[in-house]
Amino acid sequence: MSLITSNWLENNLEKVKLLDCSWHMPNVKRNAYQEYLKEHIPGAVFFDLDKNSDAKTDLPHMLPDAIIWEEIVSELGISNNDRIIIYDNSDVLSSCRCWYNFLYFGHDPNLVSVLDGGLKKWILENKVVNSNKIKIQKSKYKSQENKNLVKNKNQIDSNINIKDFFVVDARSRERFEGKVPDPRKNVRSGSIPNSFCLPFKEILNEDNTFKKTEEISKKFMQIIDIKHNNIVFSCGSGVTACVLALAYSLVNNKYSPKIYDGSWAEYGKI
Repeated sequence: MSLITSNWLENNLEKVKLLDCSWHMPNVKRNAYQEYLKEHIPGAVFFDLDKNSDAKTDLPHMLPDAIIWEEIVSELGISNNDRIIIYDNSDVLSSCRCWYNFLYFGHDPNLVSVLDGGLKKWILENKVVNSNKIKIQKSKYKSQENKNLVKNKNQIDSNINIKDFFVVDARSRERFEGKVPDPRKNVRSGSIPNSFCLPFKEILNEDNTFKKTEEISKKFMQIIDIKHNNIVFSCGSGVTACVLALAYSLVNNKYSPKIYDGSWAEYGKI
């Protein structure tokens, strides 16, 4: 199950490894780590989305190599058979990117989930938070890359004409249509030719929970046949693409999330 409820988590806190993967867009001027230190769900360890990405590229949030990922997850004290719950306190649902990373590196999909509604909903329900420092016992995590779950720019370019897979962009329609400047420097406005747009906010409720599967299905059916498994999601930097990928997995249980990792930060680079 890709999503779990706050009530389920409250009843199972002692049985899971909990990650706070909050990340904020630079323009909102919020510090996710400082917020984590102030308050988090009991037992949660902070997952730094910027730090735990490929440091050898100037593109944001790119997947690290397998050896680096093993070091990252081992330092978090997570083992291959652990039940992992990821949450965030972010408007862009950054927890979904962490969920995708674990699936890409071979964690059992049945053992990694996102908390529906995140920390915001948890706090609104008056559930317990604290600022306790977590003692981590280092593990020896082993990864197994599933390279079918990621696309690069060459694959995106060649697909424009052959149309082997559909590309769905999670950014706002204004950004997709090039009506507003891109928020990143040295990135032009616009979108990948022959791609489709479904702003990720359209599959969420106001409290950042996912809409019912029937509503999500209707949104996807406006642009694609939801029986397809050959769908690749893109966005600005590979974060909200994963929100759509998780949503699509809710309405098509045969779908494994596929992401254009460079997303528009790479494709639109000037």
